[in-house]
Amino acid sequence: MPRRTPAVSLLALLVTGVLLLSGCAARMAYRDGKALVASDQVELGLDKFQQALAQDPGNPEYRQAVLQTRERAAYTYLELADRQAAAGRKPEADKLYQRVLAIDPANERARTGLRTLDMQARHAQALTEARAALDKKDIATARARLRPVLNEDPANAGALALQQAIADLVQPAPVTALSKAYQKPISIEFKDVSLKQVFEVIARTSGLNFLFDKDVRTDQKTSIFLKNSTIESAVHFTLLTNQLEQHVLDANTILIYPNTAAKQRDYQELMVRTFFLTNADAKVVANTLKTILKSRDIVVDEKLNMLILRDNPEAIRIAEKLVALHDVAEPEVMLEVEILEVKRTRLLELGIQWPNSLSLTPLPLGGSFGGGLTLQDLRNQNSNTLGAGIGPVTLKARKEDADAKLLANPRIRTRNREKARILIGERVPNITTTATSTGFVSESINYVDVGLTLNVEPTIYLDNDVAIKVQMEVSNIVSQLRTQSGTVAYQIGTRTASTVLRLKDGETQVLAGLINDEDRRSGNKVPGIGELPILGRLFGSGVDDSQKTEIVLSITPHLIRNIQRPDAALAEFRSGTDNSFRSRPDSIIAPSPAPVANARTTQAVPAVPAVPADLVPPAGGVQVQWQGPTELKVGETFALQLLMQSDQPVTSLPMALSYDSAALQVISVGEGGFLKQGGGQATFTSRIDAGGQILLSGTRSGESGASAPGEVATITFKALAASPAARVQLLTSAPVGLAGKALPAAVGPAFQVLVK
Repeated sequence: MPRRTPAVSLLALLVTGVLLLSGCAARMAYRDGKALVASDQVELGLDKFQQALAQDPGNPEYRQAVLQTRERAAYTYLELADRQAAAGRKPEADKLYQRVLAIDPANERARTGLRTLDMQARHAQALTEARAALDKKDIATARARLRPVLNEDPANAGALALQQAIADLVQPAPVTALSKAYQKPISIEFKDVSLKQVFEVIARTSGLNFLFDKDVRTDQKTSIFLKNSTIESAVHFTLLTNQLEQHVLDANTILIYPNTAAKQRDYQELMVRTFFLTNADAKVVANTLKTILKSRDIVVDEKLNMLILRDNPEAIRIAEKLVALHDVAEPEVMLEVEILEVKRTRLLELGIQWPNSLSLTPLPLGGSFGGGLTLQDLRNQNSNTLGAGIGPVTLKARKEDADAKLLANPRIRTRNREKARILIGERVPNITTTATSTGFVSESINYVDVGLTLNVEPTIYLDNDVAIKVQMEVSNIVSQLRTQSGTVAYQIGTRTASTVLRLKDGETQVLAGLINDEDRRSGNKVPGIGELPILGRLFGSGVDDSQKTEIVLSITPHLIRNIQRPDAALAEFRSGTDNSFRSRPDSIIAPSPAPVANARTTQAVPAVPAVPADLVPPAGGVQVQWQGPTELKVGETFALQLLMQSDQPVTSLPMALSYDSAALQVISVGEGGFLKQGGGQATFTSRIDAGGQILLSGTRSGESGASAPGEVATITFKALAASPAARVQLLTSAPVGLAGKALPAAVGPAFQVLVK
C-alpha cells in the first residue's frame, strides 16, 4: 500500500482544526445570542443567532432559534405598536413598526401599520383644513376635504363629528363643487326676457363664464324673481324652469345644454366609486343601488365583499349615503342559559322469593336412554329413575334513595335572527339492516341525539327588547329492543317544549314543569298465603320503584350591540327628480339670535368659556379650575364652568361637588366638550342632591382619551340670598386613563361668589 505523505496528513489536521474552531465559535455566538435576547436586545441577539447559523448551517438548533426569536419579537412589537397607535402615540408606534421591519423586512403587518399611520396623518391634516373651511362657512371646501377621509376610514370619529356639524349648518342637499364666486349673493328681477340676457347679468355679477350648446335657444323668453339669493340658486332655478342642464367645465366655466337623454349621455360626467363593505352583503347593497338609483353599471366581488359603481357624481353621493345605511354592525345578544334537571329515585325491594316451579326429568340409566326415551320406557319409571328439580329460595332486602341534579350553564353569543343550538347528552348509534332480493345484507348506522337539546333564535328590537324563539327537547333511552336478526334498537322517551318570549335586556324568565313521574310496583308471591297483610312478606317479595324527573330552564338575554338608528342626514335627504339626481343648492341656516335676558332678574351666560392660560396640569396628573362671575345680585342667575386639562388621556371622569344651598340654587347642569375632543363619543350623567351636592360622571367610548384643555360641565345657579362668600367646592375627582389607570388629580381651591 502507498504510504501517506506528511503534507497530506498536515492538511487533514488543519481542516479538522478549522472545523473544531468553527463549531466552538458557532456555539459561543449562540450562547451570546441567548443572553442578548434575555436582556431585550433582540436585534443583537438575532444577529448572533444568524452568525452561529452561518458558521454551522446544518445545525437545527441554531435555525430554530433564528425563526422563533424573529417570530416572537415581531409579534410582541406589533402588539405594542398597535396599542400605541390606538392610544394616539404615533411616534412611538412608528418606531416599533420600524423595529419590526428591522427584524423581519418582509413583515406585511408592520408595513400596513406604517401605511395606516401615514393615512392617519393625512386625515388629521384634511380634518384641520375642513374645520378651517367650516369656520369660514365654506361648505363646499369642507365637504371636499372631508370626503376622502370618510372614503378611506368610514369610522373616523373626527370626520363623523365634522360631517354632523356640516349637516347641522346646512340643509341636507348635495352641493355643486364650484368656486367661491358661485356663492355670491344676488337679487334679480326679469320678466319675459331672453335667456341670454339673464346669463349675461349673472356672468357680470359673478365673473363666471357660460357656454351654450348649439341646441339651446338663447332667445327663449323666461321670467325670474329672486331676492337675497345666491348665484348658484339663480343658475339652478333658471335651468330648472327652462328644461336645461349644466356641466361644470372648470372652476369658472359652465356649459349649458338641453335636458334630454341624448345630451346627458354626451355631456354628463361619470365617476367610478369602489365600496369595501365591512358588515353588509355586497349583493344586498347592489340590489338596493339598482332599485333606487336605477344604476346598471354595478360590479359585485363576493370574495372581497366589494362593489364598484359607475354613475354620475350626484348618484355617487347618494350611493355613499345608502351604503352607510347598510354597512352597519349587526345586533348581537348574549344568552345566559341555566338548565337544571332534578331526578329523585326511591326503590324498595323486600321479601322472600320462593321457587315457583317443580321439574321432573327421567334419569339416563339403562334401557335405551342413550338413544332417546321411548313410550315403552315409561312403564318402568319409579322414584329411582326420575329426577326432581326445584328453584332456589332467594331472600331480598334492598332499599335505594337517590337524588341527582344535573346543572348546565352555557352562555351563547348570537347575532340577530340567527339560530343557535345546544346539545348536552350523547349521540346513540341506531343500526339499520337492509336485505336485497339476492341475499346481500348491508348495515348502516344513524346517530340519534339523546339528552337535552335547546334551539334558540333571538330577534332584537330598537327598544332593547329581545324576542327569543325557544325549542327545548329532553330525551332519554327507555329500553333496548332486539330484532329477529339480532340488531339492537332503542326506545327513546321525549319531552319537548316550544315557546316565544319577549324579554328586556337583563330580564330572566324561568320555564319549568317538564315533569316525568313514574311509580311502578311489582311482586312475586305464593298464592293465597302471600296475600296476608303481615305474613305475606314471608311468602313473597315486592318491588316499589318511584322515579320523578323535572327540567327547569332559565334564560337571560344580555345585549352586546343593538340596532343603531341612522343620523337624520342619512335617514332623510334629497335625491333630485325622477330624471336627474341634482337637487337644489344648499342654503346656510343662520343661527337664531340669543334671547335678550331680563336685566332685573338674570345675567347673560357666556356660550363658550375661554380656557385660562395658567391651567397647567401637574406632572402625571389632572388639574381642574373654575370660571365664572365673582359678584351678582339676589335673584340673578349665572353659569359656572368647570375646566380641566391633563397631560395623559382621560377616559372616565367621576366627580362630586358641594355648594352653599342656603345662598345658591342649581337650575341646570350641562355637559361640556372635554371628553368629546377629536370627535369622540361620550356619555354624561348628573344628579343633584337636596343636601347641597352634585354628582357628575362622564365616560368616553373608544380606545382614545381626552387631554387638551376643555370644559367638563356648565352649572347654572340662581342666587337665593345675600352671602359674602357663597362657595362651590370640588370634593372628589377620580379621573381614569387608558387601560383603567387611575390618574392623580389636583382638586384646587373652592370658587367663591359675592351675592348682594
